[in-house]
Amino acid sequence: MTRALRWFHEFGRPPRILGLDVARGLAILGMAGAHIGETEPFEWLDPSTWTDLVHGRSSILFAVLAGVSIALMTGRSALPERERIPGIRLNLIGRGAVIFVIGLGLEMLNTPIAVILTLYGLLYVAVIPVLRWRPWQLLTGAAVLAVVGPALLALLSAVALNPYGSGIGFVLYGSYPLTVWMAFVLGGMALGRLRVDQVRTAVVALAVGVVLAVVGYGLGGIGQAAGVGGGSGSSSIVDGDIEGDLISPSGWEDYPQALAAVDPLGAVLRAVFAVEPHSGGTAEILGSGGFALAVVALCLLLSRPLRWPLLPLGALGSMPLTAYSAHVLSVALVGGPGGFFSNNGFWAATAVGLLIATTLWSMFFGRGPLERLVGRGAAAMAAVPRR
Repeated sequence: MTRALRWFHEFGRPPRILGLDVARGLAILGMAGAHIGETEPFEWLDPSTWTDLVHGRSSILFAVLAGVSIALMTGRSALPERERIPGIRLNLIGRGAVIFVIGLGLEMLNTPIAVILTLYGLLYVAVIPVLRWRPWQLLTGAAVLAVVGPALLALLSAVALNPYGSGIGFVLYGSYPLTVWMAFVLGGMALGRLRVDQVRTAVVALAVGVVLAVVGYGLGGIGQAAGVGGGSGSSSIVDGDIEGDLISPSGWEDYPQALAAVDPLGAVLRAVFAVEPHSGGTAEILGSGGFALAVVALCLLLSRPLRWPLLPLGALGSMPLTAYSAHVLSVALVGGPGGFFSNNGFWAATAVGLLIATTLWSMFFGRGPLERLVGRGAAAMAAVPRR
């Protein structure tokens, strides 16, 4: 049997879960569309606008799948044994560090893309304290972060009069607030611990995802109808303007007036009802998180009867770091440093090119090059030092 025929017969078979690779491939193509695609505002009754769904939801799908992957690599449905925890911690730190450095390299290309890999690398370290949490504990943590996190961040930001620094800008109030994205990762870890390869799990996940999407987007709709559905207070900067003068407090004497101008209650309400992509609001976390969960469940279910036609998408999803990095590099090469452009033709060419390239690479070389690099970094960090 030739290498190509063997690949078609064996790729995506257990212990690998093809549905997860397919979902990961969709996330990569969706993020590419969010970066370079031309989309119209979403309307249910107009299919030509449905490509707008890639905004925000693709990166959330990527984060949920990161949680699933972490669960699978640390024991699958069984909690990791206590004696394995030190090695697993070092492995995750090494993996996260390499991904973080790759993300920094992509940011140095100076594209208009908000590169997710720096946060992605940080998440591998952030999950270390919860490695032995049971599914119900992970789901509880995700729920608390989703419901309480945005409002609390908005309140703290308002009380501190919208502070900013490189640290809190990266971790709390940037494009990817850690508290928001940890909710997706914890939810993904819970799914990964619940025998994600079984049909029953996928069916339940699909139902839960649909319910969460209805609740989240319904909450966002209520907020918009009430006029409080704007950007989340956790990521927006609210300026106070009294009598035409921008308030810049210079001590406790000015603080009450400045605090009133910031409007803490309004910031909290916006954080709860915000549903727009990357707003970081509770409504977005529930709605788009549910959407991502439903997509994962559908991919798990459809990958069984549609295995053959989904193999190229699965190959793309089997090397997400390589594919994502290749996409960002292509944007830098075409647009130039700092250049911004959107073109659906280029999005389509990117999708076709990635599907062909990753399928051929998987067929003849196996793991993606950057995935191998991350694996080596993780192994080196966890290796026992020689005497």
